[in-house]
Amino acid sequence: MSSKPRLFLVRHGETEWSLSGQHTGVTDIPLTENGREKARTVGALLNQRPFALVQTSPMQRARETCTLLGYGPHAVVNPDLSEWNYGIFEGLTTQQIREQRNDPHWNIFDSEIPNGETIEEVAVRAQRVIDTALAEAPEGDTLLVAHGHILRILAATWLGLEPRGARLLSLVPASLSILGYEHDQRVLQTWNRTPGDKI
Repeated sequence: MSSKPRLFLVRHGETEWSLSGQHTGVTDIPLTENGREKARTVGALLNQRPFALVQTSPMQRARETCTLLGYGPHAVVNPDLSEWNYGIFEGLTTQQIREQRNDPHWNIFDSEIPNGETIEEVAVRAQRVIDTALAEAPEGDTLLVAHGHILRILAATWLGLEPRGARLLSLVPASLSILGYEHDQRVLQTWNRTPGDKI
């Protein structure tokens, strides 16, 4: 009996905006040198593990991370892995948004997103990614290289949670997470691992 497929999630390495805490959705910015170094160390952690399917966000920070992991030649670009479109909040930090809106408790998960995507729309994309992985690699593992919020929402979707459950799943740049099964139950097998940890 074959083992159940798992989804390996890698958040892209550090960028100038992830370092400053700015919401980075549609803005296509590169990795920092530190981000490149950390991406390489995640690649060492994966140690050329074979995947039945490799998909990456179209944004350069994800594609470069995928290449630095060692899987660039095998990667398929999937627009559904693009980061949440933050609309008018693009490029702003949470603190800046709280000050602008005079709301000290504002957070992205409970907000309307003018000129952007609702969290439910992001969750629909996340479900499509999961469905594609299970259809195209039903007996093998899939590697997904993307962004913080889309991967958090994807994990919540995998677990059968509401999209806003993603608020409970912190995810740092250049981190590795694994979604899998315990018996027939979907679970987090590994979450937010960074280089130096063993898998």
